[in-house]
Amino acid sequence: MSRELIQNIHESPLRIVLAITGGGSLAMSDLLRVPGASRTILEAIVPYSSAALVDFLGYEPEQYCSRRTARRMASRAFWRAVELVKQSGDARLAEVPLAGIACTASLASDRPKRGQHRAHIGVQTKSQTEVLTVEFMNPDGTREEEEMQLADAILAQVADCCGLEVVTPKGLNVTWTMSGLCTEAQPRFVELYLKQKSSVLIGPESLGECAIFPGAFDPLHDGHRRMAQLASQRMGIPVAYEISIMNVDKPPLDYIDMESRAKQFVNHAPLYLTRCPTFVEKAAVFPGKTFVVGADTIRRVGDARYYAGDASQRDAAIDRIAQLGCRFLVFGRASDGRF
Repeated sequence: MSRELIQNIHESPLRIVLAITGGGSLAMSDLLRVPGASRTILEAIVPYSSAALVDFLGYEPEQYCSRRTARRMASRAFWRAVELVKQSGDARLAEVPLAGIACTASLASDRPKRGQHRAHIGVQTKSQTEVLTVEFMNPDGTREEEEMQLADAILAQVADCCGLEVVTPKGLNVTWTMSGLCTEAQPRFVELYLKQKSSVLIGPESLGECAIFPGAFDPLHDGHRRMAQLASQRMGIPVAYEISIMNVDKPPLDYIDMESRAKQFVNHAPLYLTRCPTFVEKAAVFPGKTFVVGADTIRRVGDARYYAGDASQRDAAIDRIAQLGCRFLVFGRASDGRF
């Protein structure tokens, strides 16, 4: 990447946290070799080993080199940028644009590899989630060549976040596959992601008396729909689905996740997106509501293992749910020959 473009990146107001695993570290050194990098880079992280990546993400991904992992890394990097700006106490940084830039790659190595050499670049900003897949077309390409090309691809994404004109780097012999680009996330999704709201309703502008059916719904299937239908018939009120974008250990769902999950409910049923991973938090947002749950879920609510093994924490949580007037409608199932 040209020195001039990197200088332009450093002169822009963008601040980034860069997280890279499996390849792409040349992008870090390219940014650092041009004076002014401290105006761009808040932190550069290389969680290279499996254990380091698990520690960075907070969970073990199904695939280490995948689009989803790149997005999760970018989301974690974005929130790290938010945290670092807050810790700095510099009021001038409060309004600067922030981005989490991440890359997970499988490049040429001294060990045989299955499949095409590839990389996934994730970008997370306040209003956008983006993931780019880079496939290296030359099967005889060296590690050094792939690293140079990948660094250019990563820097092209940084430049794009700065609003700079991006030209496919010279000699970049790759195919670019854009996946799930959210150039302008829905304003309500942005408010939820940035912690400005604890819940948003997808569907009608307002919803009266209803029951709440929480779940990941990844994907929504006929069993879920049947449970909602039976619950509505049993209680005589509508059922609204609820998805928490927060997870106790994982980064929050990003804008690609929110869009894809929400689309399942269009013309079908109202959906709440919330920042409430626990039932105590859900009860605070939906006081007096009945939660529709399965047998496994209600078992976890009463299991002290899900409260760090502390039975008093469990009891306090259940008491709080009861104080808020919430109840559970439980769908049982057969287990060990019993219902």
